[in-house]
Amino acid sequence: MPLDIPLEDHAQMRVRVVTEQPWDVAADVLVVPIVGEPAFDGVLDEIDRRSGGELRALAAFGELTAKRYSMALASAGELPASRLLAVAVGEAPQIDRETVHHIAAAAERRLGGRAVTRLAFWLTPLADALEGGAVAVAELVARGVVEGSYEPGAIYRETVEDAPPALDELVLVAPGADGTSLARAAERGVIVGEGANTARTLSNRAANDVSPEVLADEARALAERHGLWIDVIDERRAAELGMGMFIAVGRGSANQPRMIVMRSGAEGERDALHRHLALVGKGVCFDSGGISIKPAARMEEMKMDKAGACTVIAAIATVARLAPGTPLLAVAPAVENMPGPYSTRPGDVVRALNGKMVDITNTDAEGRLILGDALTYAERLGATHLVDVATLTGAVGRMLGNLVTGAFATPAEWWEQISAAGVRAGERFWPIPLVDDYVPEMDSWYADIQNAGSADGSLVKSGLFIREFTTKPWAHLDIGGTAYFRKPTPFASRGANGVTHATLVELALAGARPA
Repeated sequence: MPLDIPLEDHAQMRVRVVTEQPWDVAADVLVVPIVGEPAFDGVLDEIDRRSGGELRALAAFGELTAKRYSMALASAGELPASRLLAVAVGEAPQIDRETVHHIAAAAERRLGGRAVTRLAFWLTPLADALEGGAVAVAELVARGVVEGSYEPGAIYRETVEDAPPALDELVLVAPGADGTSLARAAERGVIVGEGANTARTLSNRAANDVSPEVLADEARALAERHGLWIDVIDERRAAELGMGMFIAVGRGSANQPRMIVMRSGAEGERDALHRHLALVGKGVCFDSGGISIKPAARMEEMKMDKAGACTVIAAIATVARLAPGTPLLAVAPAVENMPGPYSTRPGDVVRALNGKMVDITNTDAEGRLILGDALTYAERLGATHLVDVATLTGAVGRMLGNLVTGAFATPAEWWEQISAAGVRAGERFWPIPLVDDYVPEMDSWYADIQNAGSADGSLVKSGLFIREFTTKPWAHLDIGGTAYFRKPTPFASRGANGVTHATLVELALAGARPA
């Protein structure tokens, strides 16, 4: 019997799981994944036969190839679906969780501008190739379709040409599967996808729209909606607490800084893994570089420097939807880094919240300053394990590109947990070493440490600096290369992509207690 799932945030769309054969399912479009070179046997042969040989003809014509993301719309012939969308997935050994997530998003995006309200997705070819089978695929496909439907142009425009279709119904087709398990998995995927889209919208919004105060207001609205505790520390209270690095970054802007603190569960409460996990996100709502001003080229992208904060705010809300009451902290230091009459100058010395004296030699190395005070404050609130997320450096993008996030972590056991969460989320990370031999190069004549050492090894030094403000297991995820795309991909629009949101959710849910 089909199982209907009402969706909290997208009430206009329902997810339905059917265990019938794909040729029995009515839809505007039936997505047919093709693994490897098209092999017309078994179920695929029957789909092609009922379509009148359309898929074979497209393959013979060269329109349907084995190259991943190659797609072809075809007539459905006698099938109850109006159209077929054949999607090349690649060879079976190369199919992982990221692949399935991206394929689903790409299928949704391929239908941009088309009149599609009911989309059916045949899961079996992917389920046969992926560890975890149909349950894993149901979650990843549902999440991918939700994220693939995201269109940033709709933030400020009433209509967007060729936007992905707004679906009334997503039908997951899995002959012979356990429909109840697939329905639960799909619901989880939808919620994670919606959370990623929340992070994307917050990140994509313009700097004249989202100041630190507005970001705090958005966090408060999410907290109230999902039963989370929230505290917003203004500039006066931050100064009283001794957050010297945090205050130093925000001094140049007329929009005053806000330290946003959100909590699920009781103060200091431990999760099932005996952790009080804190997610800390860099929230520079606009980064001009301050007195160490940036070049004009692409400076408009610096509204994206708040992506880390937007991600942790969205992640704690997502966890609250999936496992209410799971002990979790989210700390988002929100500032604007601007030149002005009160701006911090290169050479200024400030006292961090943990008491260290910091020589600010470069005001454009500001993210590590606000993260340092935020991490210290998270520990004061009882955090036993910490992860920070930040668009921190351009160097990480030059090293790893826009599809792999760089990571620093200590100790190794903590990194293993984060890496495992990334695998479950279908996100890619690469660990970068914390080389202690570089620490002397960050010495200051006047203070304990400077915020920007020499250019050599600058990526490693950024991690070493942040480490100075932690005493617990900690990881730093540098999304400077991965937070947003400058041009569309088959699976995502240009702009913020919600990277690390799913990993943070998986990491937190690993400590959730059984319902």
